[in-house]
Amino acid sequence: MTPAETYLAKSANLIDCVRAQLPLISQTADLFSKTILAGQMVHVFGSGHSRILVEEMWPRYGSFPGFNPIVELSLTFHNLVVGANGQRQAMFLENVSGLAARILRNFDLKAGDSALVVSSSGCNVVPVEMAEEFQRRGVKVVAIISKVHADASKTRHPGGKKLQDFADIVLDTGAPVGDAMVKIEGLETPVAPGSTVGGCLLVNAIKAEVADRLVKAGQPPKVLTAGAVVGVERATALFEAAYDEHARRIAPYYAGLGL
Repeated sequence: MTPAETYLAKSANLIDCVRAQLPLISQTADLFSKTILAGQMVHVFGSGHSRILVEEMWPRYGSFPGFNPIVELSLTFHNLVVGANGQRQAMFLENVSGLAARILRNFDLKAGDSALVVSSSGCNVVPVEMAEEFQRRGVKVVAIISKVHADASKTRHPGGKKLQDFADIVLDTGAPVGDAMVKIEGLETPVAPGSTVGGCLLVNAIKAEVADRLVKAGQPPKVLTAGAVVGVERATALFEAAYDEHARRIAPYYAGLGL
């Protein structure tokens, strides 16, 4: 097979891995839909390239309010690579103990909230402590990791814990150790990672299941939809309504801070 064919074949295996987790996906959708139906938020966090899955959940076409995307630019702004705001600093900050608590200091978390925390290795300090902080405050946590990569990796958490240690439900992207899936003859190390593929499959499977539950509960979500699908006027109305709903949902998480 060509390298491209190899990557596609291995990506097909990721679909099988996600399909095998349908019962856990259903449990996750039950948890998240219960939170959203209560008028509350599912908090979604990822550092590094896990930010991709946070933005995949909300806001983008085919997504809907109910999710609070928590993304710190200092942990996820990769474009400059080196120099000010470079990748060295981001990777350093990702392992600073106490940063997760400072991030969550910005939110007055509620009983009945839920959370999704993403980290392929499950070993960097900030996402591990983020899940730990959520659980400490009574928020149920769903983790997305690569199980084999997490098992093969050494945690930097000061207590020796990994993300899965602070999760009520653990989902697996199916990505291999080291993430990259294609070996090239003459090249020492593999290329072409798979965690984003597996992660996006998980996130969107969950999203579809949650939407189904909201509709069946009589609260159909306001889905961001392209004008090419519903017409410009309807797309604009959905856009405004969805963002207004997000604002109303997030407002209580700031209103009670410090009280």
